[in-house]
Order: sequence, then C-alpha cells, then structure tokens
Amino acid sequence: MAIYAISDLHLAFSSDKPMDIFGEKWVQHDEKIKNNWIEKVTEDDLILIAGDISWAMNPSESKEDLDWIDKLPGKKIISKGNHDYWWGSITKLNKLYESTKFIQNNFYVYEDYAICGTRGWICPGSDKFTSKDEKIYLRELIRLRLSLDAAKGAGYQKIIVMLHYPPTNEKFEESEVQKILKEYNVEKVIYGHLHGMALSRVLNGNIDGIEYILTSADFINFSPKRIL
Repeated sequence: MAIYAISDLHLAFSSDKPMDIFGEKWVQHDEKIKNNWIEKVTEDDLILIAGDISWAMNPSESKEDLDWIDKLPGKKIISKGNHDYWWGSITKLNKLYESTKFIQNNFYVYEDYAICGTRGWICPGSDKFTSKDEKIYLRELIRLRLSLDAAKGAGYQKIIVMLHYPPTNEKFEESEVQKILKEYNVEKVIYGHLHGMALSRVLNGNIDGIEYILTSADFINFSPKRIL
C-alpha cells in the first residue's frame, strides 16, 4: 500500500476547455494521466489530488470529470483549487462516492497517517497580494487549523497536508501557513497551482523538517508521484 499525489488535472469532459492551448505537453493530458495512473496505482493505494480538478462551473457539469476520477484505481482524497467553481456542499460531495472523498475543515485517515488540508491562497509578500487577498488568506489559515485540530484531537501524530496554493510567496519568505505546519509537526505537504515559467523555481524538498512536494500534473509529467 502506498500514497500517491497529483494536482491540477484540469479535466473538461463536459466543457470546452482544451488544455493544449497551454503547450504541446498538455495534448491529450487526460489520457496521459489515466495511463500512468493505471500503471502505478493499485486499489489498495491512496491518491491525494490537491485542487483544480475540473473546469466545470457547477456540480452537474463536474459529474463526468469526477466519475472519471472515481473509476480509476485506488482511494482518492480531493481538496479544492482556485478553479473548482463546481465545488458545493462538502456534505453532498462526500455522499457521491465510496472511494473518492473531499476535504474541507476535516481530515481522513490512511493507516497511521492523518490527511489534512485546505485550498490555501496567495501568501503575503507576493507582488500580486492585495487587501482582498488578505481576507481570503486569513480564512484559509483558519480552515487549515480546523483540519489539523480535528486530526490532533483524534490522537494522530503523523500528518500529511494537502494545499493547492504554494505555502509561501515567490521569495520563499516564511509564511503563517508554514508556521502553522511547523506548530503541528506536519511531516509532508503537497501542493500544486504552479505552471509554465513558475515551475523553474519552486519549493521542493525538506525545509525545517517538513517535506514539501510540488504535484502540479505538468511538473510530474502527468504521472502520480509516490510520496509514501
């Protein structure tokens, strides 16, 4: 049994959003993901999918994309990305499938690990950070703590966190997100969101005892990355 991770699937089976406009590597990217997934992942494995799942704008449009994911091998945990406009009630989402679950202010268990997470947001210090971003960022800090508190309250010490946004700004300045991750002794953090030129300089590796793992689909060649 193993844990894999991938993010930024950007599926569009029910919408007209071809990803190949972002470069040749995105041509038929869904087939690449499916083939690599089936080759690597077994039904006993867990796959963490950290946001930007579907280009759908509402729950009904997202069904074909979510069904596609659910039919792939393994158990899946999905967290929200900035493009997941279809994301509705977490209670309703978690009633959709047996092997695919959604994370928001909660956590899931895989063997002796707690899987926590939230979407995250642009971090302070970024060139694009505004007062509007600050409100969203502070709310995401609360959601991260809620997820971690739930896991700690249940007695779990080994924790993996799913984020969609990077946990720091492009200058790699320590953020409040990172301070929380250290406070709760998080072991691993997976995140996505970054594409294109942004992939030339990323937070990847062990920093202050936490392993940060970028899982944007195009960064990991559309192949789920084994993290445990």
